Amino acid sequence: MATIWHNATLAAMSDEAPERIVEHAALVVQGDRLAWVGSLEQLPRQLRDEATREIDLAGALVTPGLIDCHTHIVYAGDRVHEFEMRLQGASYEEIARAGGGIRATVTATRQADEQRLYAQSSKRLHALLEQGVTTIEIKSGYGLSCAHEARMLRVARRLGQDHAVSVRTSYLAAHTVPPEFDGRADEYVDALCQWLPQLHAEGLVDAVDAFCDAVGFTLAQTRRVFEAARALHLPLHLHAEQLGNQHGAALAARFGALSCDHLEYLDADGIQAMAAHGTVAVLLPGAYYFLGAPQPPPVAQLRTAGVPIAIATDHNPGSSPVLSPLLVLNMACVLFGLTSWEALRGFTANAARALGLNSTRGALTAGRRADFVVWDAAHPGELAYYVGRNPCQHRIYGGEECDAGTSLGHTPL
Repeated sequence: MATIWHNATLAAMSDEAPERIVEHAALVVQGDRLAWVGSLEQLPRQLRDEATREIDLAGALVTPGLIDCHTHIVYAGDRVHEFEMRLQGASYEEIARAGGGIRATVTATRQADEQRLYAQSSKRLHALLEQGVTTIEIKSGYGLSCAHEARMLRVARRLGQDHAVSVRTSYLAAHTVPPEFDGRADEYVDALCQWLPQLHAEGLVDAVDAFCDAVGFTLAQTRRVFEAARALHLPLHLHAEQLGNQHGAALAARFGALSCDHLEYLDADGIQAMAAHGTVAVLLPGAYYFLGAPQPPPVAQLRTAGVPIAIATDHNPGSSPVLSPLLVLNMACVLFGLTSWEALRGFTANAARALGLNSTRGALTAGRRADFVVWDAAHPGELAYYVGRNPCQHRIYGGEECDAGTSLGHTPL
């Protein structure tokens, strides 16, 4: 049984033609997969005859489902007071060293039970889904004990089970040193490496991340986290070169990391290492904007080196309380100088690559998952152009319409 979605303006984001628009396009969905994608006039007669459902999109724009490849949406509380402190001149590092920052959210998250964490996180997730997200990465890192990290990861798994979205989890216990390990960072790294096999055995961990920075972990400590992950054959990510250049990106790339994220202070050696090992640069304009960072990531140099560029909301309570993928598309263009096509590719094809999912998601080609979005737009550039408008009409997840704002017409071909 097949459904034909036709009369679409298609931006498939394929590797072969990443900036191509196909007018009067059709997508044939069988089960949760795309069976055929292309111009309607080239649609094979057999597929036309076998279709049991036909949906006329009236020329609407269709893109792959958005992939938010870096988020921290599972947490309790907020950090509004820190926002006020920054408005009065306090820096991110000053707030963190005064007991705020990540540790403040750790305290609130530890105090919340699993149901409260789930309820608060579900609301955040819903906001992202309303703007076309079909796959999301969710990090731990606000528990910082085995039991609390497990609680966060269980909530992330439950979000994926209860909502029409694919969830990938990242173990980020190497986010900061918790209070009970004050002055004993190396001992804490030993502990979090010991927790990892248990959490992985429980099916809670898809990848491992760390925060390598002046207020995070050293290069040597990060290496130990990576070695523990590699022993379990787990993919790697790294928060790298956000507040200064710790040379973490080069280390992560040499470990074969899927992505390095933030990268405001990335140097030439880091760029070359990422290019050589196929590591994706995940840029996070929300955090750059919210923290008033003094310099953007080296986008031109990343382009020249051929490093794939992804973008994400980085939703978190301290440095990027952003719940709008479309706003992040705009920020990537205005603040970082990406083109609208680069920004969309960063939230689709390259975001899929950053999660190791590029064979099944991120582009609309035959054989991939039928995750796509129907937009009230004529061109992909409109998604980054408007601020405050949500043109998402229909979100299709695994071939099924979810969270639709209007009913779909069923018009024969």
